[in-house]
Amino acid sequence: MGRGRQKAKNTKVARELKYFSPSTDYSALQAELSHKTDAEPDYEDKWADLYEDEEEESPLDDDRVVELEED
Repeated sequence: MGRGRQKAKNTKVARELKYFSPSTDYSALQAELSHKTDAEPDYEDKWADLYEDEEEESPLDDDRVVELEED
């Protein structure tokens, strides 16, 4: 009970959002999406020289032997 008004308001808001089309500033969008040179430095791990690189193990490289039990 009492959900009709709430649902109607939510429907109204959803419709407004669906059909609302603001004007788009394409030059600002292009500037934002364009490649920036020297603005953002590449990621550098400052702790990388403190640890040795680990080799990744593949599950297929496992040397264990699995014995199957027979009934």
